[in-house]
Amino acid sequence: MTAVTEAAGSEAHVRSPRPRGGIGQSVRDSLVVAKRNLLRMLRIPEVVLFGLIQPVMFVVLFSYVFGGSINVPGAGLSPSGYREFLMAGIFAQTVTFATAGAGAGIADDMHKGLVDRFRSLPMSRGAVLTGRTLADLVQTALTLVVLAVVALLIGWRSHENIAKVLSGFALLLLLGYAFSWIGALIGLSVRTPEAATSGGLIWLFPLTFISNAFVPSENMPSFLQVIANWNPFSATVMACRDLFGNLPPHYPVPDAWPMQHPVLASALWSVLIIAIFRTLAVRKYRSAAA
Repeated sequence: MTAVTEAAGSEAHVRSPRPRGGIGQSVRDSLVVAKRNLLRMLRIPEVVLFGLIQPVMFVVLFSYVFGGSINVPGAGLSPSGYREFLMAGIFAQTVTFATAGAGAGIADDMHKGLVDRFRSLPMSRGAVLTGRTLADLVQTALTLVVLAVVALLIGWRSHENIAKVLSGFALLLLLGYAFSWIGALIGLSVRTPEAATSGGLIWLFPLTFISNAFVPSENMPSFLQVIANWNPFSATVMACRDLFGNLPPHYPVPDAWPMQHPVLASALWSVLIIAIFRTLAVRKYRSAAA
């Protein structure tokens, strides 16, 4: 009888509490996890600082090294014309490169056993990942603000009203949030934060450079033009150029549907990425925590 009681007690000890249901509870749990990650970022300010330095370096280097060397249709070799053409690409690159940090953070939490601690709490399983991605979204928004100020200082200007400008930045944040779920899946699939960082960057370089971010896609070989024009990254870049008023006059927009309807294409791509990779990441998290 004692053995049976001890076995039952042991089973009750290892069994994780049943998570509370309801969308409201899931939202509250996600916000609690997001707050925890934001406080952690504040306690380690160098992480935020280094995250700000890299995109600023990209802005300065691309603006002054390539400015005046790349022929932008409708703007020629004008450094100021290329600078306005460039900034949407730099903004988009910044939000997507945050993917590596998101993956590394989740891999670090897994490596340190934080998942086991959350398992002991009656909380929504998806809240752990949602809270993490929301915290990363806040950091990305801060980075975009600093980057926009630097861009203004070097001569970038928007030529549209404030509503369109804010819509452009909203699309950038939506893309960044979508890609953070890819980072979450990578972080859950590797064993160390270092592997998550490498895995989060290795596929981003071809994604961002086989696009219209830094050079017009019409200058690429024909097979790369197709890839660039249907690249979700390119759709967001083109949408931001349109919303910021940074497309040069008489710029030859490619015939591909995402380039003809970039705002809609950007939103659809981001929503599709969130739907797919959030599902995969939450499923991976549940299997890892089982």
